[in-house]
Amino acid sequence: MGSNPTEGTTHHCPVPASGGTTGQPRGDVSEGYEISESTRRPAGHMTPDEFRRYGREVVDWIADYYERIESFPVLAQVEPGAIRAALPAAPPEHGEPFDAVLRDLDEVILPGITHWQHPSFFAYFPANASGPAILGDLLASGLGVQGMLWATSPAATELETHVLDWFAELLGLPDRFRSDGSDGRGGGVIQSTASDAALVALLAALHRVSGGRTEPDGVGSGRYAVYTSGQTHSSVEKACRIAGLGSGALRKIDVDARTLSARPEHLRELIARDVAEGRTPALVVASVGATGTGAVDPVAELAAIAHEHGAWLHVDAAWAGVAAVVPELRWLNDGVEAADSYCTNPHKWLLTNFDCDAFYVADRGALVEALSILPEYLRNAATESGAVIDYRDWQVPLGRRFRALKLWAVIRWYGADGLRAHIRRHVGLAQDFAAWVGSDERFELVAPHPLALVTFRLRAGDDATRALMERVNASGRAYLTHTSVDGHVALRVAVGSPATEHRHVAALWELLRTQA
Repeated sequence: MGSNPTEGTTHHCPVPASGGTTGQPRGDVSEGYEISESTRRPAGHMTPDEFRRYGREVVDWIADYYERIESFPVLAQVEPGAIRAALPAAPPEHGEPFDAVLRDLDEVILPGITHWQHPSFFAYFPANASGPAILGDLLASGLGVQGMLWATSPAATELETHVLDWFAELLGLPDRFRSDGSDGRGGGVIQSTASDAALVALLAALHRVSGGRTEPDGVGSGRYAVYTSGQTHSSVEKACRIAGLGSGALRKIDVDARTLSARPEHLRELIARDVAEGRTPALVVASVGATGTGAVDPVAELAAIAHEHGAWLHVDAAWAGVAAVVPELRWLNDGVEAADSYCTNPHKWLLTNFDCDAFYVADRGALVEALSILPEYLRNAATESGAVIDYRDWQVPLGRRFRALKLWAVIRWYGADGLRAHIRRHVGLAQDFAAWVGSDERFELVAPHPLALVTFRLRAGDDATRALMERVNASGRAYLTHTSVDGHVALRVAVGSPATEHRHVAALWELLRTQA
C-alpha cells in the first residue's frame, strides 16, 4: 500500500450495483472504470523529434515527386475498386511507423493518382500547386487555427482581410470590393470554391430582395428566379437546390452564336416573363471565363437589367479572373464595377493549392445578415464591439482554416511581376496551340481563345472527336476533357500547370495530329 499507486498497477474501481443511482456527481471521476498507466499518458503521439524526422522525409518525398512527375501516366491507369482491394480490410489494432505510410503511398496510392500537377495535364482547369503555397498550407496545418471569429485568432482574420485587399489591388478590381475602400462597406473572404461563392451570393441576394423575410419564412415554392448562361458552371444550379429554390427556379440565358456569351436581350425577356407570372428575380450570374469555352459575358449590361428589378449580380470569374494581374488583360474586369459580388480562384491558375476562392462583396450587409446566427457560446466582447470582422458570418460552415497563409506566401514569393509572367507564358502557349489547330483542315476552333483555354473539334463529327480524346487519354501521355458547343462534342485544352513548357504543348499537338 505504501508503493507508488500509479507504477505498474491497474486500479479496479467498484462498479455501482444494479439499480444504483446514476447520473449523479461522484467524488471520484474514475469510479466504475479501469485505469491503467497507459491511459494516463498521451497514447502514441508523435514527438517533436519524430515530427522533424518524418517531416523531412515527407518534404523530400514531395520534392522527389515533382522531379519525377513526368515519368507517370497523366491519367490514372487503374480499374474501379483496385485501390480498395490493395488496402487491408480492417484498420490496424496497433500503431504503425510512418515509414509504412510512405511505403504504401508509393505502392498503393500513386498508381491511382491522376497527376494534376503533370506538365501534360490539360483537362478541366489547372489546379495549381507551388512550393510557397504548399509550405504556407503546412504552416496553417501546424498552427491548427480555427478562425471562425476574430477572437479565436486575430491574426487569421486580419491577415485574410489584408491579403484579399492586396489581391484586389493586383487584379485591378473596383475600390468598392476592398475592405479599406472609400465607403468601407465591401470586402473579401476566402471561400473553399466558386461553388460556395455562388451559394452565399444567392443567400445574400434572397435576403436583400425579400427584405430579410427568407431567413424566418423560407423561400417558398416558385417565388424567386435565378438567371445565368447555359455556359455557366453547374454550381449555380446546385446553389438553387441547396437554397431550397429547386432547379426549376433557374433560367438559362441564350448565348451569342459567335462569342458564346449571354445575350442581354434574352435576359430581359426571361425576367419580364417571370415578373408577369408573379415571380421575383433574385440573382443573375455572369461568367467571366465560362467552364466549357472560356466565354465572357457582358457584365455591365446584365447588371443594369438585374438592378432594374432589384436582383443581385454575381460575377463568376473562377478560372479567368486571376489573369487580370496582367495589365493588358484587365478587359476581363469590364463591367465588374456594377457587380454586387465577384469571385475568382487562385487555386486554379495562380499557383495556390486547393482550396482558395477569393470572394468579394460590394456591400457586406446583406451577406452578414443572411448568414449570421449568434448563439451564446460564440458571444465575445470583440464581436459585440462591432470593430472586427467575424468570417463565420461570410460563409456557410462555422469553422474555417487559416487559408490566407498560403495565398500570402504565394504573393510574397512571386511578387506581382512573377505572377504576371506565369499568366503571360500560358496565354502564349495556348495561342501557339490554337494556331496549330487552325492550320490543320481536319480540325476547327469552336470558341474564342483569348486566354489559355482552346476549344476545338474534328470536322469528322462527334464520334470521331470523342474517340480521339479517349485515345489520347488512354496513352497516358496527356489528359484533356470535353464539353458541348451547339449540341456537339468539343475538346478542351487548358494550359495552366507551372511545369508546362512549349515542348509539352507541342507534344500534345503531335499526339492529336497523329491520332486523328
